Amino acid sequence: MDDEELTEQETALYDRQIRVWGVDAQRRLSKSHVLVSGIKGTIVEFCKNIVLAGVGSLTVHDDRMVTEELLSANFLIPPVENVYSGKSIADLCCDSLKDFNPMVRVSVQKGDLLSFDVDFFGKFDVVVVSSCSLSTKISVNEKCRRLSKQVAFYTVDCRGSCGEIFVDLQNYTYSKGKADETVECLLEYLSFEEAISIPWRSLPRGLSKLYLVLRVIEQFEEIQGRTPGEISTADFLNVQKLRKELCQIHSLNESEIPDSLLQRLLAGGARESSPVCAIIGGILGQEVIKAISGKGEPLKNFFLFDAMDGKGIIQDISQVQAPETEFGMGSVERVENIV
Repeated sequence: MDDEELTEQETALYDRQIRVWGVDAQRRLSKSHVLVSGIKGTIVEFCKNIVLAGVGSLTVHDDRMVTEELLSANFLIPPVENVYSGKSIADLCCDSLKDFNPMVRVSVQKGDLLSFDVDFFGKFDVVVVSSCSLSTKISVNEKCRRLSKQVAFYTVDCRGSCGEIFVDLQNYTYSKGKADETVECLLEYLSFEEAISIPWRSLPRGLSKLYLVLRVIEQFEEIQGRTPGEISTADFLNVQKLRKELCQIHSLNESEIPDSLLQRLLAGGARESSPVCAIIGGILGQEVIKAISGKGEPLKNFFLFDAMDGKGIIQDISQVQAPETEFGMGSVERVENIV
């Protein structure tokens, strides 16, 4: 990827972007290959952004047939039944994405995500999964890490008024401007399984309550064999029981996982908020561009957003077991008033 130069056509098309982040960054972007699996509102926003930015190729994966629910925050599919009847959501989104930028190769991958082997994921530089089970996230992340090349792995989910991004760039080097010079920085990432396995009592002070609520709901869906979002307020009592069990295991007070937030996410079910999808999808697109280009400091571990207060939180939990470091119990960076 790094040895190929931009074509004359690419240079002309991406002229304004090149002026912002440079020829080298655009060259890396234009030669990159991205896989996304699970197409809902947040992923749609993300796909639009990276196609317009000019990635080399985008492969979309989602064999589900289009339903009214899946149309709620998906602007790529016309809400006309005779257009989408009998077609998969990936097929329809692929057709629309090609119109955004004919320089980007957009294709559809069919099949069960869990059935794809390690070599399959080696064809990509970035893998993004959404709307899938806890065990699927862990499995895909583990396969990406088994490759000899580094593949950037992301999970993203939007639940009603809330959203979450997880980032695993393994051992990642990026350039950072400092005074009058550019320095090389190294970040070491946890896998998704490692990150969620950290005992809650060891997590950073000031940890977002949304992080804990999402872990409880994610575990509940996994135990019950539910698809993500297949929940409602009718599950509240059972989710409360699971919360109690998990808090006992992690030696955490149940008040750290408030009923009000649990109920709000349960009531949201699989529904998405278009404004929240736009925010989360936009941030994810920005992060993937940074990861591919090597320009700018990327998110580490988790990004959490709640539209009720308009705040985003960058939650770095990778240093929780290294008390001798500067951050001690990890670090929490707040991004105030995103909306």
